[in-house]
Amino acid sequence: MQSSNAATGSWRKTLLLCHRWLGLASAIFLLLTGLTGAIISWDHELDELLNPAWMHSESSGLHQSSLVLAKQVAERYPQVQVSSIPLTVEPGHTLSLGVRPLPNPPDGLAPVKFNQVFVDPVTGQELGKREWGAVWPVDRTNVISFLYKLHYSLHLPEMWGIDRWGIWLMGGVAIIWLIDSFVGFYLTLPKTSRKPQTRLHKAQATHAANQASFWQRWWPAWKMRWNSSSHKRYFDMHRAFGLWTWILLIILAFSALALNLRREVFMPVMKSAFTLTPAPSDLRPRLSPAQQQPPKVDFDKVLALAINDAKAQGWQEPAGRISYSAAFQLFNVDFYYPDADHGVAGAGHKRLYYDGLDGHYVNKRIPWQGTAGDVIVQAQFPLHSGRILGVPGRILISVMGLVVAMLSVTGVYLWLKKRRARKVSSAIVQEVLAPGRVRSISH
Repeated sequence: MQSSNAATGSWRKTLLLCHRWLGLASAIFLLLTGLTGAIISWDHELDELLNPAWMHSESSGLHQSSLVLAKQVAERYPQVQVSSIPLTVEPGHTLSLGVRPLPNPPDGLAPVKFNQVFVDPVTGQELGKREWGAVWPVDRTNVISFLYKLHYSLHLPEMWGIDRWGIWLMGGVAIIWLIDSFVGFYLTLPKTSRKPQTRLHKAQATHAANQASFWQRWWPAWKMRWNSSSHKRYFDMHRAFGLWTWILLIILAFSALALNLRREVFMPVMKSAFTLTPAPSDLRPRLSPAQQQPPKVDFDKVLALAINDAKAQGWQEPAGRISYSAAFQLFNVDFYYPDADHGVAGAGHKRLYYDGLDGHYVNKRIPWQGTAGDVIVQAQFPLHSGRILGVPGRILISVMGLVVAMLSVTGVYLWLKKRRARKVSSAIVQEVLAPGRVRSISH
């Protein structure tokens, strides 16, 4: 029995060390991602609040064709390629066009630094433009997109032709976070028994174990000792908040891994465990920026094909957006009503795909349909953003962002507190064992 207790104690000490160092390794990153996550849950609302002149229009009258307005922008800026065109605009809102700056602009024109253009849908007047996710300068026009990109990539620059270092780093942090969450949960479980010192102690321990159930011994870990010392309060905050929110922490960590390391880790694991329907982009190589070319087919033609195909399938929603991915040479046309936000429970909209070279139909995507594996893959962003539950889910994710930040801060605080205590204890021992001190004690 004693050897079993010793092995259990050694195992717990090992896990405690793992929890400590895994937590310290990820603390600053989780603090940052927690705080930014609490903010970007409301990215659209905050962006509109900070930039009303770009997001809202007071013009009255019929909206011009989005495709016509997009062509005007393309003619005005030959240095860009239009990549995303909203086809429906809510009343009182502006048209936000996505553009891709060309790495080698025609006619010797200087490259541009913007990827969004805001246009009044009635007058066609350009209201502003910006680089979504710009690193510098950061002002009210792009602070929300700066925080959004900071949340998942840290804005780490491209190195050796690879621009995903920040995404990979945060994906690695998500793996550490996921493992550490299970380790921390295990450490909250009550110890099976303690080493008895005498027969009397053994009898007392056996009687106490019989009297207190597992749940009774575990329950103190779920509670706060508000009237205790600050150290105990911080310890309880770290342990109790971690327990009460543990399921949500696991969901956030796993979905962060899935989103950041989708091609590298998540999809290979999913393919080994489930039957998946390949997405069109998964079947095509990702082209480098130098290889990316404008589409060979007009947006108008692809949109007309998509509308006919949607009618043939009985879809009632109007065409809401047409986009072109130069990285995969694919058009996609989304079908939704103007007030739809991130689609059905955050999983996006009904979508048709078309080839960018000749315009032939490639595939379709319908939210929350497909194999069990397909649904799990689709669920990762809705779960991570909270949009799977609508506004209440987004509120919950904002609160969880603060919880993640708090757990990181309290974890570092507890480590520093113990580190200082160990230093003080070591200094006292050294003083006691000093040669002169030992002689005086012996006399």
